[in-house]
Amino acid sequence: MSDVNHPSSLDEYSHGDLAYTRSTPYGTIAESSYAGALSFMRRKFTKDLTGVDVAVLGIPFDTSVSNRPGCRFGPRAIRQASSILAWDHAWGWSFDPFDRLAVVDYGDFVFDPGYPMSVPEELERQAAKVLKADVATLMLGGDHFSTYPMLKAHAQKHGPLSLIQFDAHSDTWTDNSSRIDHGTMFYRAVKDGLINPDTSIQVGIRTNNEDTQGLTTITADWVRNNGAQATIERIREVTGSSASYISFDIDCLDPAFAPGTGTPVVGGLNTGETREILRGLAGINLKGMDLVEVAPAYDHAEITALAGATLALDLLCIYASQTTR
Repeated sequence: MSDVNHPSSLDEYSHGDLAYTRSTPYGTIAESSYAGALSFMRRKFTKDLTGVDVAVLGIPFDTSVSNRPGCRFGPRAIRQASSILAWDHAWGWSFDPFDRLAVVDYGDFVFDPGYPMSVPEELERQAAKVLKADVATLMLGGDHFSTYPMLKAHAQKHGPLSLIQFDAHSDTWTDNSSRIDHGTMFYRAVKDGLINPDTSIQVGIRTNNEDTQGLTTITADWVRNNGAQATIERIREVTGSSASYISFDIDCLDPAFAPGTGTPVVGGLNTGETREILRGLAGINLKGMDLVEVAPAYDHAEITALAGATLALDLLCIYASQTTR
């Protein structure tokens, strides 16, 4: 019988419900992928942040979508899909992030949808509470507006950030400060001084918006024509060593690789080249990260949820690449 407390255990049939029974936040311990309590990558569910490096959290919010709703179910779908990944460390990386980082699943932020205008402030408050404990966050959305309160909390702690945005849409359309919209929050983030446009970059864009608010834009066609390595070099050139936040909208991927999203746009990146780009960002000065807009009602065979879980794991690997243990 294998020991549930031993990080090197790979006998997935000797224990279960690691989301509750795991006693160490470190290591990869296998559990049957089709059974057990679901958390992100089988990490322990807890609100206790003592000794924790990264808290994975969900924001089940989708009231600001402009097309198909349903990404409020994204955090749950990503957690479920991650169960098939949790028996081994991420392919393509030379280390297991869970050997370097104490990672827990913090559960979902809570809010009352009956008071929609109070939701951003409530999300920011809960994010600030996690960051105050010197714990980094991996946020699972939810629609892309969910990034805005996360950026507010991170900027309060780290100062203006360099945004690395993977997306089909710029989300910098002009707006005022009173609306909640998943297509305008980066316009607000620039105006509010949360991100530095001179050191921020958007990757995968393939919708029209001439007003970039000063952010560097790499279109999906540019990535396809120039390749992953050139994309990596361009991202690093723009962001340098500045404190960065990665926000990954799943619709950056072509609908062939991520059909389950609210505003799909053809001509996007494929999953393989995207993972290569993310691996090329190892060692950047990453402070926070999110993956948003997974809408499982429009998914097929969990293609989108699995892509989301895999890319979220890659984001954790980027964060882990900053440290050794």
